[in-house]
Formats: sequence, C-alpha cells, structure tokens
Amino acid sequence: MQEIVLARPDDFSGWRDAARGLAETGVAPQEVVWRIDRDGADLFADPAARGQEPGAPPGRTAERRNLRVPRRFVDLAELVVCHRDPERFALLYRLLCRLQDQPQLLDIATDDDVARVDLMAKSVRRDRHKMTAFVRFREVNTPEGTRYLAWFEPEHHIVELTAPFFVERFAAMRWTIITPLASVCWNLEALSFGAGGSRDDVPAEDAAEEDWRTYYSSIFNPARLKVDAMRREMPVKYWKNLPEASLIAPLIRSARNSEAAMVDSPQNSVPKRAATILARSDGMREDPPAAGGNSLDALRREAAGCRRCDLYKFATQTVFGEGLPTADLVFVGEQPGDKEDLAGKPFVGPAGAMFDRALGDAGIDRKRAYVTNAVKHFKFEPRGKKRIHKKPGIGEINACHAWLEQELAVLRPRLTIALGATAIRSLTGQSASVLGTRGRVLSSPLAGPVFVTVHPSFLLRLPDADSQRTEYERFVADLRAAKEIAAREPGELAAPTP
Repeated sequence: MQEIVLARPDDFSGWRDAARGLAETGVAPQEVVWRIDRDGADLFADPAARGQEPGAPPGRTAERRNLRVPRRFVDLAELVVCHRDPERFALLYRLLCRLQDQPQLLDIATDDDVARVDLMAKSVRRDRHKMTAFVRFREVNTPEGTRYLAWFEPEHHIVELTAPFFVERFAAMRWTIITPLASVCWNLEALSFGAGGSRDDVPAEDAAEEDWRTYYSSIFNPARLKVDAMRREMPVKYWKNLPEASLIAPLIRSARNSEAAMVDSPQNSVPKRAATILARSDGMREDPPAAGGNSLDALRREAAGCRRCDLYKFATQTVFGEGLPTADLVFVGEQPGDKEDLAGKPFVGPAGAMFDRALGDAGIDRKRAYVTNAVKHFKFEPRGKKRIHKKPGIGEINACHAWLEQELAVLRPRLTIALGATAIRSLTGQSASVLGTRGRVLSSPLAGPVFVTVHPSFLLRLPDADSQRTEYERFVADLRAAKEIAAREPGELAAPTP
C-alpha cells in the first residue's frame, strides 16, 4: 500500500505528478491511499518529504509504460481536484487507470465513475461562476494606500483556480478576497495565497454602496421578474454579502404594482430608424403588389413601403432579394438578421458568411444565383443594446407571401432551394420538418421544384467543432446535389424525389 501526501486540498500539480508516476509503473488504484498534509508542510519541499515517492510497490518491477491521457480528462481533473469530496483523488486516479484500457471511456455517460466526475466538475464550475458573480469589494484605507476587501463563501476549493479572473478584471486595484477555506491577495504585481478567515475581517459597508443600491433600483425591471429563476442563479445564501440584498425583497413585493403601471402607460413610439424609413416611403402602397410582370427593381421599390404586418414599425428597412435576375438557382431563407436589417441586403451577417463559404466549396457562384427571404423585415427581441432574432409567426409569413410570389414570378428559376422550415412553409404552403424532407425535391405551386436543406444559421448554433464540421460538410453536399439537380433536363427536374 502506498500513501501519497498532497500539499493542499486543491493540489492539482501534486496529484498529477504522483498519479503519472503511479500509473506508469502499474500501481493499481486499490493500492494507493491519498492524503492531504494537514500539518502545513512546506509547499516547496521535496516530494519524498511529503509522503512516499510514487513507484512500484514492493516485489514489483518498476517497468514504465506510456500513458494515454486525453486533454478532456486533464481539464476535468483540474476542476474535480477542487471539489470537497474526500474521495476525489482516488476517483480520478481510478479513472486515469481505466482510460489506459478504455480510451473512449469519457464518452460513456452512463459509467458510474464518469457520471460522478462530470457532476463534480459541474458543481465546481457553478461555484466558480458564483464567485465571479457575487464577490463585492469594500474600500478600506490602509497605511499603504487604498485596498479593497471582499468576503465569499465557496462550496469548494476554488480560490486559486478562480483568482486569475479577478486579476484580469481588477488589475489596477490592490485587493484581497477572504473565504473560510483560503484567501488571495493581489498587490498589482503578483498573487499570494494564505489561510482562510472570517466575515468579520471585511467591512460590512463602504461609501460607494448607497450609489450602487440607487443604480440597482433604477435598472430593476418588474416585467422581467422571474423569482424562481432569480433564486436559482442568485441563491439566498449569497444575499447577505450583497449590498443590493436589502432591496431584493421589497422590489419583489412591489413588482406587481410596477408592472401594472408599465402596462397602463405603454411606450408606443416608433424607433427613430424606422421613422426615417417610413418618412422616405410615405405615400407608398400598403396593399399587396400587383400581379403580373413587375421587374425586380420595381418590386424592390414597392416593397420598401410595405406595411402589411407590424414588423415594419421596428425594423430599419425592408430587405429585398438580391442577385442575378436570370439565375437558375434561387435560395430562400427565413428572414433578415441584425446585420441584414442595417445593410438592407440578404445574407451578409454571420450566417451569410457561412453560406458564402459553403457555396464556394460546392462550386456555386453566388453572383450567378439569387438570394432572398420568406419574410422581408427583421423580427427581433431587444436585450439591452442587442437585437436577438425571433422566429416570424404564420401571420407574418403569410403577409410577406405576395412579395416572394412576385419575385419568383419574375425569376422563374429552374430550382428553388428552401433554407429551413419557414422557407418550406412559404414555398409549399405546408408545415414540414427539415429533418424529414432534407435532400428531397418537393413540388410547389409557387416555385415549381423546391429542394430542401438547412438554414446556414443552424451550423452556427451547433455546440462543438466536430458536429459543426460534420454538418458543414453535409450542407455543402446538399448544395452540390441542388446544383446537379438544376442541371437536369426539365422533365427530370419536375419530378419530386421520394
């Protein structure tokens, strides 16, 4: 049996070095006891002075073997070492040994060890997030100058791992964060760590906190209040350390009355940008475009004054289609985004950049295609200074249908490509899932043959690089297939694929 003594509860480097030596010499997990030095041993002492040097147990030849350690495991271990579970070091070492025979072990979410480590890492991440969110500094005058003190009560040993965040955020301040488990100080040049303290070591108030409470009260929005969500994100245990805590309960109690007052006096003014656009297009028709042979330029001018639904009130401008009037391929998306709304052109934002790249890889020249959207105004939800995309409703899709119909009547493409579910509905009049129709050619009374694929924004929402790469290649393959279908004879093109 080997005993490994680590210097601190969060001694990741000590655990890593010991675990590497043990695993390389084939020491089984059940033959190791992990312990933390509670006597405050010198952190810079030789490892042998802190405990038994890792190696082969008596009677075993110390034959070294090469370890396979996925980067994902190293990242997990760095977090899990900070957990307060007394079995964390043994659990990590057992997982390290198992990875040598099962390289894909971390992908098995149902494995007991993997599931337990993932939960521990998640708990540590959440604790670190709470620390970065709920630390509040108080100003203190000292003989050396102004210093800022803060008190926080973490659930795990996260102080050293989280301290660099505060260095980056408050590099120009001399500060100290005190917790029951440890403390950390920044002197404008370096971090230093020490023993924990108590809440009495930090002043309860400072002169700036009244200003902060005034600001907090002024930005509190009762219409967005969700008490359960707020308590999940800001648990009550942290309230006692927050200067705004005294305001929370009264603000919650008064929220209903404040919300009612907001409803009674709504803000109905049109945004300045929309008012400018409307002034330019004053007197333009509000009814559907006339059927027949309007040119694209005439349709574009007419659509600039569209008021067929309420989206015009808040968007900057109508975003009409763009491209070659004689294009064989017409691409129909959902609606313009923030960048398109400002530029007045379709597919020029992040999704547009992804779209252009995929077209190039598929061998399609965008200048020889035509690109438009089922809905011509940007529908969004304001969040602070940002405008977040919001999916258009059926009424808005139907209101814009006449513009798309007239575009396609002028263009008469060989093949129309529906990018996403909104485009499918607008082109075919039917609600159909992209998953069930992707890669198929549907018939449309509006556009003739319609090829279905995903909207390029779908690729931007994927959670990891592997799925992004896989789905991007699949999207390019769809575009190549559409190009090949458009090159067929008219009789072959008209037949929907099964």
